[in-house]
Amino acid sequence: MASELINRRHESDQPSADAYYPRPTKPSFTRPMRYMLREQRLIFVLVGIAIATLAFTIFPRSSISSYSDPFSAYGIRPEEEPYVPALQAQRRPSVEYTSRIGSTGGKIPLGLKRKGLRVVVTGGAGFVGSHLVDRLMARGDTVIVVDNFFTGSKENVMHHFGNPNFELIRHDVVEPILLETNVVGTLNMLGLAKRVGARFLLTSTSEVYGDPLQHPQVETYWGNVNPIGVRSCYDEGKRTAETLAMDYHRGANVEVRIARIFNTYGPRMCIDDGRVVSNFVAQALRKEPLTVYGDGKQTRSFQFVSDLVEGLMRLMEGEHVGPFNLGNPGEFTMLELAKVVQETIDPNANIEFRPNTEDDPHKRKPDITKAKELLGWEPKVSLRQGLPLMVNDFRQRVFGDQKKEGSSVTTKTTTSA
Repeated sequence: MASELINRRHESDQPSADAYYPRPTKPSFTRPMRYMLREQRLIFVLVGIAIATLAFTIFPRSSISSYSDPFSAYGIRPEEEPYVPALQAQRRPSVEYTSRIGSTGGKIPLGLKRKGLRVVVTGGAGFVGSHLVDRLMARGDTVIVVDNFFTGSKENVMHHFGNPNFELIRHDVVEPILLETNVVGTLNMLGLAKRVGARFLLTSTSEVYGDPLQHPQVETYWGNVNPIGVRSCYDEGKRTAETLAMDYHRGANVEVRIARIFNTYGPRMCIDDGRVVSNFVAQALRKEPLTVYGDGKQTRSFQFVSDLVEGLMRLMEGEHVGPFNLGNPGEFTMLELAKVVQETIDPNANIEFRPNTEDDPHKRKPDITKAKELLGWEPKVSLRQGLPLMVNDFRQRVFGDQKKEGSSVTTKTTTSA
């Protein structure tokens, strides 16, 4: 009995295999960290955001792309800094605008960096359109050019190929109706602007004034247009386009801007488009007579393309619908223009008079008071400053074409000389 009790006591003194004895714990920091990460995640997120914001504020990005003027290649150096619309600057400040007006001394908060726009330019491979595309690309926008190359050229926008912010689509905006009128294209693009909530810029024309009885022409003048004349398809087409734009603006709340463009010239113009400046320059370079229709006393106003593009940019970024006259108030007769071309290219160029065309306007001069007051815009480049730049571009293309065409063109040039 005694031995049995002793044995049981001995067994009771032995540790059981299933018994739990916690080991002495050493001081550890992992448990509170795991607790914090598991239970206080929101606090850590907020702390992380605060640290990141502080870091970006103390160490801002040092490389801010500065604005580059696409017209600098043509020798245009504006005397004044580019205008920044006050309303636009207040509504959407941007690093790009700040750099353009020369304020490079301070730091730009991260939240004020300008967000690039997505812009569709119909006819963007044409004369004015390609220059507008240059401006948009220079400020960092994404640009989609839609052009059927009827008067435009792929060469005008080839320098943007390979840029991820540029896309070129060969398409006619009148599809699928296939009507050669500016009304259908305008209607299609207004519908697109309504669907996506975009701002729409209509490039109308001074032709809406017809053969004006008011001189100079102001935007409130309704014009004097022959609705069944030889020019009526274009004149009335643009007038109808303005009507459609205003109807979409009033009835569908589409943001529209309307520019009435007066005669514009400059590099990339179509050489044989029939416009008076391109006609005179091409004829003088080819040693052909300068053709003046009528008595040559009818007047026009001529603006360089960089001035026009600046006006379009300010109109699109401003808060005023328009219409706005965008043109150079400098008024020239056709004979005066021919003499300026003679002075620039060939003093011995002949002038040939031909019968005047039907419904040719006698006078054309814009009143740009409205653009000056509301857009802060006026042209900077005079005809004698801008014409040589256009001549240089035409000379390269005309003589290049002659080399391609061969001896037949050389014979023609020699004969007409």
